Amino acid sequence: MDEIYLTIFFITILLFFLGSGIWVALSMIGVSTIGMMLFTTRPVGDAMATIIWGTTSSWTLAALPLFVWMGEILFRTNLSENLFKGLAPWLSRLPGSLLHVNILGCAIFAAISGSSAATVATVGKMSIPELRKRKYPEKIIIGTLAGSGTLGLLIPPSIILIIYGVTVEESISKLFVAGIIPGIFLAFLFMSYVIVWSLFNKKLMPPVLETFSFKEKIINSAELLPIIILITSVIGSIYTGIATATEAAALGVMGALILSYFQKSLNINNFKLSLLGATKTSCMIIFILAGTTFLSLAMGFTGLPKNLAIWIKSLDLSPYTLIFVLTIFYIILGMFLDGISAVVLTMAIVEPMIRQAGFDMIWFGIYLVLVVEMSQITPPVGFNLFVLQSMAEKNIYYIAKAAFPLFLLMVAAVVIIVLFPQIVLWLPGKMANPLL
Repeated sequence: MDEIYLTIFFITILLFFLGSGIWVALSMIGVSTIGMMLFTTRPVGDAMATIIWGTTSSWTLAALPLFVWMGEILFRTNLSENLFKGLAPWLSRLPGSLLHVNILGCAIFAAISGSSAATVATVGKMSIPELRKRKYPEKIIIGTLAGSGTLGLLIPPSIILIIYGVTVEESISKLFVAGIIPGIFLAFLFMSYVIVWSLFNKKLMPPVLETFSFKEKIINSAELLPIIILITSVIGSIYTGIATATEAAALGVMGALILSYFQKSLNINNFKLSLLGATKTSCMIIFILAGTTFLSLAMGFTGLPKNLAIWIKSLDLSPYTLIFVLTIFYIILGMFLDGISAVVLTMAIVEPMIRQAGFDMIWFGIYLVLVVEMSQITPPVGFNLFVLQSMAEKNIYYIAKAAFPLFLLMVAAVVIIVLFPQIVLWLPGKMANPLL
């Protein structure tokens, strides 16, 4: 029972720090310091310096600021306008019509940004006014946008998958490739929901007034071609083993700069803003990662993860029961913490359990992202809800209610990948010479 008391102690201290308004990273460093001083004889300063330097100096982690910068560059182009203009002609005759632009637009931008909030903001700033102008129902506009924005965490390049890969020492390239099929599958579920909803609510849907010839569709889509080429090049280079995730990120930045130059959106001011935005975001994430690695080390010295894993094993939980418990746990945790913090705060304890249960860590990474995606649209702390609150001028609970059907679809997606893990593992298994 000692490990339970020790766990309660760590959680209590952490909640105290977080509740007092201290940054997440500093809270984790504070908890780690107290834990090591009270329960170990290790030198705190030396241990902290060694583990933080070892983690933050990782070559693999260099992919993080590069992918963030790529997204920041493209965020300042007219990409959102091109997404709507290019996708709308192809989707206007599908049941649900232009509502599908929210879903496919988010899926495409997710393959650029790696961020859920950036995906929602970029697609929403164009789609919300356009769909409102065409008299689409408010609730379905906001719901599909809030739910589809979560694809930014799953479809590569995903920032949270980079963090996870560094934390558990798994191949980021494999994690990226593993996220492709589940990401496409989830987008398909969202589109299926929109089709079914629109067929049952025909009276609420506006009439389709615009018609496009095949030639017009091709012309309107032409401006999306460079983006598609950029995405294909980045992901393709990883899948074929030509480049590591870090090298692919550098390729993505170069492609984004070239693209923004030809779109005439690359000027000194936008360049500075993109670089500053990427620096702020990357520093925040890496600072949190530094805190969590120190917390993992401190817990390791106390023997807590090992003892907890032994205790969980003694409960004789089946793998499915363990996954069920973890799903509930992460959904509740996601109501109060953002996705990255939820992952890094818990991996020190959860990782030994998962390895003990015999789960593949690549599969668990995708499962974890899917569960964390749900937290992006659950109040009171859902990043997508906050982003949409100002854009849609609706309160958080209205947006959460609108997104609830898509939340249920995410739950269904989790159940499906648990029952059929090859949905996640098949594509990474086909990689040619996977690199970090």
